[in-house]
Amino acid sequence: MNSAHLRKTTATKWFRDLRNLICKDFEYFENNNSKKKLKFTRSRWNKSKTKSEGGGEISILRNGNIFEKVGVNISVVNGNFDKKFKNKIPGTKKSSKFWASGISVVAHFQNPKIPSLHFNTRYIITSKEWFGGGMDVTPCIRDNEQKKYFHQELKQMCSNHNKNYYKLHKLNCDKYFFLPHRNEPRGDGGIFYDYLDSDWENDFLYTKDVGEVFLKIANNIIKRKMKQKWTKKDREKQLVKRARYAEFNLLHDRGTKFGLSTEGNIEAIFMSLPPLASW
Repeated sequence: MNSAHLRKTTATKWFRDLRNLICKDFEYFENNNSKKKLKFTRSRWNKSKTKSEGGGEISILRNGNIFEKVGVNISVVNGNFDKKFKNKIPGTKKSSKFWASGISVVAHFQNPKIPSLHFNTRYIITSKEWFGGGMDVTPCIRDNEQKKYFHQELKQMCSNHNKNYYKLHKLNCDKYFFLPHRNEPRGDGGIFYDYLDSDWENDFLYTKDVGEVFLKIANNIIKRKMKQKWTKKDREKQLVKRARYAEFNLLHDRGTKFGLSTEGNIEAIFMSLPPLASW
């Protein structure tokens, strides 16, 4: 795919289409298991008053029977990195200009038996261009069967593209989603990749499959667990684990830092934070 404009529009359209698929499936779960009918509320935001630097759309569903809070964000932004941040990004030695498009999903559930789910993929252009993203699950109650299923699905999907992807991207995830101040992983791991620029077509197909397998995994976990009974102690464990989640996102998450450094929408950046947590 030779045209830079075509690459941008193709990736951006996929992120929007995937957003629509995720919202549709999650609304189906919510509205087929509750008397009240809920839909994602959507709000647009612009990076600048002139709209020339792009923006995004936040989709939020709150206080459902299944989802306590779930956000699905998409964005297309451009501009210039500030002097401090640009040194951390490839392809910015001669110019601080960038363009970025992506999707981010974080789901926190009413039932403590269902783990918090996180997924994002993105396409970034400076003087270089690459894909990045991944997913992980954060249970508050150990479930080895769920963990095994999760990683089997990821391994199969990764291996369809490259026999080394699962091992490499799982290791990246284990290193990344770790709370050094508590010396503990955030959850059950997953996959995480960045600066993927081997071949645009193949990298894009992989990124699409990461999104599709996330939706498949999320749907299967929710189906299996949404009607399981839980206790007050389970809820207490959930709130404590959510606090760990918040600590990671505020202290260490690259996406949070990227959003703040590129003057992104604050509500979109902090969409990942849980509605309630305990310390």
